[in-house]
Amino acid sequence: MSPKLRALVADTRPLQNRAFRRLWIAQIITVIGAQLTVVAVPAQIYADTGSSAYVGLTGLFGLVPLIVFGLYGGALADVFDRRRILTITTLGLIGTSVLFWLQAAAGGTDVWLLLCLFAVQQAFFAVNQPTRSAVLPRLLPPEQLPAANSLNMTVMQAGAIAGPLVAGILIPIIGFTWMYLIDSITLFATLGAVVALPPLPVLADDAVAVPGVRAVIDGFTYLGGQPVLLMSFVVDLIAMVFGMPRALFPEIAHVAFDGPSEGGIVFALLFAAIPAGAVIGGVLSGWVSRVEAQGRAVIASILVWGLAMVGFGVAVGLADRAPAPMLLIALLMLVIGGAADMASAAFRTSMLQTATADEVRGRLQGVFIVVVAGGPRIADVAHGAAAASVGAGAAAAGGGVLVVAGTVIAALAVPTFVRYRLVRPVMAEATER
Repeated sequence: MSPKLRALVADTRPLQNRAFRRLWIAQIITVIGAQLTVVAVPAQIYADTGSSAYVGLTGLFGLVPLIVFGLYGGALADVFDRRRILTITTLGLIGTSVLFWLQAAAGGTDVWLLLCLFAVQQAFFAVNQPTRSAVLPRLLPPEQLPAANSLNMTVMQAGAIAGPLVAGILIPIIGFTWMYLIDSITLFATLGAVVALPPLPVLADDAVAVPGVRAVIDGFTYLGGQPVLLMSFVVDLIAMVFGMPRALFPEIAHVAFDGPSEGGIVFALLFAAIPAGAVIGGVLSGWVSRVEAQGRAVIASILVWGLAMVGFGVAVGLADRAPAPMLLIALLMLVIGGAADMASAAFRTSMLQTATADEVRGRLQGVFIVVVAGGPRIADVAHGAAAASVGAGAAAAGGGVLVVAGTVIAALAVPTFVRYRLVRPVMAEATER
């Protein structure tokens, strides 16, 4: 491979670490099944109700457990061995996937049961994810964290392409039952990789003794003294709350592009387009390890995301005039947005991992997962309500405009974030090289 091409494609140095490599390979297996459930839940709700507003309720039912258990899970990760927490929560995710399977196998059509199961699943996810992110700085040196985060996101988004495509095609043929069953089975790959991790106790002697409300408050107090980290959360909330139109995809596929109400190829393509962009961005992410001006990179990435969502909404609004060309433009806008979001997420995650002390890393990762996963769920509710009033295309385009305006205001209000450059912590130990 030529030096120029090597500099362009993804940096694979983190895969030389055995523990990280096992987690990464297991994620390849697990993520497709997980995305089948991500697509099946809103598809089943829309098929049962025909309402984007009900689909949007997944945002509310997912947000509350994400906030509560995301923050508390971060405090747990700053006290207990992180491998043990990952093991328990992975078992919980397996259990909820099995329950999704059972309700579908029983012919369930109760939307409230689906929403409650979704809430329980998100509670386990909210504890699992900040713990998983807090583990990486213990496995890898700081200069490899942007590359590791890009590799992880590339796998997740690749699954988010395959999952919707498979689900959109197969749901009308074999139903929701098999979607949930596949998710249940594939999660065992992650369980095996987690069990194989080395012990991961918190390093600091002054780590919190009891995970509780006071520990969570202490984490927020620490965050309040770190304006750059705080702004990394704010700009992501702006991007996701105003700019994520996924709750509109079932309606857009059915109404704007004449797809079946229970799924279909357009439905699958809409769900897969943002992840496709993220995968393209991940494959070509060799440059992220060389960027030191990470604050500017985040701002630029979010502005591209917002403009792409404006283009997506306009294309949807014009779908009745030229359905096929507008579908292609809409999908292209989502792909561009996905690539921009991948870059933003890689930089923001690395900023948080390198600039945070180990004894509070779990709690701040808890805040991070609340923001990253909670923002789109707020967007689900907001976009679902807005679409009922102004239409799906206008809701998506208007959200993109708000992303651009909000990001510019945030950049002007906190210039220290824009000027932020990569920092290398004094202590950055790797458990296994």
